[in-house]
Amino acid sequence: MQEVTLHNGLTMPQLGFGVWQVEDDEAVPAVKKALETGYRSIDTAAIYGNERGVGKAIQESGLQREELFITTKVWNTDQGYENTLKAFDESLEKLGLEYVDLYLIHWPTPEFDDYVETYKALEKLYHDGRAKAIGVCNFDIDHLQRLLDECEVTPVLNQVECHPYLAQKEMKDFCKQHGIYVEAWSPLMQGGEVLGNNTVKTIAEKHDKTPAQVIIRWHLQNDTIVIPKSVTPSRIEENFNVFDFELDTLDMEQIDALDRNERKGPKPSEMNVR
Repeated sequence: MQEVTLHNGLTMPQLGFGVWQVEDDEAVPAVKKALETGYRSIDTAAIYGNERGVGKAIQESGLQREELFITTKVWNTDQGYENTLKAFDESLEKLGLEYVDLYLIHWPTPEFDDYVETYKALEKLYHDGRAKAIGVCNFDIDHLQRLLDECEVTPVLNQVECHPYLAQKEMKDFCKQHGIYVEAWSPLMQGGEVLGNNTVKTIAEKHDKTPAQVIIRWHLQNDTIVIPKSVTPSRIEENFNVFDFELDTLDMEQIDALDRNERKGPKPSEMNVR
């Protein structure tokens, strides 16, 4: 497993396991399979409704807490300073943990203008040691800049939709300047047409790998943290089996050239659901 070192010195597996759209009871076998396969980073969120399942899988895995890197997120309806602290306590209780490794704001919901106040609650959790690192999801550059201007602790990462059709180059450049990692959700475009792209398929055949493995490898070599999701045991293994080959410069350039700024999810500036 490759690890990255976040700007606060905490190490994090570069490849993690996501559980978005996984039912609570389904999360138990899926996370247990992921941990058996070798994943050590699990990414959940309050709104996913599966924190209890994730926690149960962790407890049943037999792994030491220090071996794991657990991420969860505060949902839009729980933003604001006091609400966030309360939501964090609820997430910890469901997970059955004394701390999380990473706590994130799920969306900035800029229309409500309370993500700075929310982030200050994350800073308290960080200073108290209950969250070993803090960051954000789905923040645009202007949202990040405001945190940099008004808060003390720079986010360790920004988790955003990212795949070959939405490469996020401008975001990656900004984050790199400020020591912030980019973490890709929907790294395979939710199983979208990028997996059937002829360029990706040709590169996959060249390396005797699947299109999904090629795309995950592209993320890793772009210094991006990546969290593919699956509940299918064979795909959980497939997505993990990406450390025994390397894309060459031409492969990387060809995949980079597929970028067309195409989203599957909403634009952060327009996602104001509460």
